[in-house]
Amino acid sequence: MPSGTENTFLIAAMGEFVIGMLGNGFIVLVNCINWVKSKKLSSTDYILASVALSRITLLWITLTESFLMVLRPHIYASEKLATLTGILWSLSNHLATWFATCLSIFYFFKIANFSHPCFVWLRWRIGKVLLVLPLGSLFLLFLQLGLIESFNGFWIKVYNTHERNSTWSSGARETLYLNSFVTSNFIYLIPLLLSLSSLLLLFLSLMRHTRNARINSSSKDFSTEAHKRAMKMVLSFLLLSILHFFSIVLTGWCFLIVGTKQASLAVMLTWTIFPSGHSFILILGSSKLRQTALGLLWHFKCHLKRVKPLAA
Repeated sequence: MPSGTENTFLIAAMGEFVIGMLGNGFIVLVNCINWVKSKKLSSTDYILASVALSRITLLWITLTESFLMVLRPHIYASEKLATLTGILWSLSNHLATWFATCLSIFYFFKIANFSHPCFVWLRWRIGKVLLVLPLGSLFLLFLQLGLIESFNGFWIKVYNTHERNSTWSSGARETLYLNSFVTSNFIYLIPLLLSLSSLLLLFLSLMRHTRNARINSSSKDFSTEAHKRAMKMVLSFLLLSILHFFSIVLTGWCFLIVGTKQASLAVMLTWTIFPSGHSFILILGSSKLRQTALGLLWHFKCHLKRVKPLAA
């Protein structure tokens, strides 16, 4: 029987899952309806839908993994099952991270303004750039999937060692975990650096634009507001990505060094914040999604007002 702590974890995991499904499901539904009506999707809508779909998959895998760890820990310790869940989780997490990175890069090329020939050349070919990035990242994905099987036996051995109440030397644990972490998670630094570069270049573009606007005494400066909105979107993605990244690191560290499953379960709740919470930031950042969401809330509010008199 699960303990009180584990039951609390499962309830919290279900709550984050429902929140994430509402946000990401709303993004996918709105874009599907628009695609059926207009028979086409803009680059922004396509990237948003791709991000949401990959995160829906990620949320399902994370929820399944959470229940297995609590309710069927011995089954979860099976090497084949652990390998399968590890591959599926890495695939969905990889795609979600890179599609969100493409969104940050798209904001940069759409809003920033530089006269450098390289920037102009890439801006005119932004569609191909956004296609090449996810395809190029597949090489890194295959590298990571190849490492999963190598390290999976190690993690299963650690799990079974804890189940038998045995102890490993602290130095051996730390060395093996460090090797596992560096080789399997280093590739996540690449999309983070790309997003950070987009944020810094957007800030530089905003500074140049603000200086030119002051010289020209522009009364209505829509470009400045567009720069600020794009920077907020990229910054929110960066902050949540860093939280997500370190939560993954801490999950393995808590289980390996601290040796308690409860600590790992608590940190797992933290890494689910990224796919769940970031969807609502994307909704607020898109005028189309925001207006649709406000319209649904207004209809829901009107429906409640009509239901209350009938109930009374």
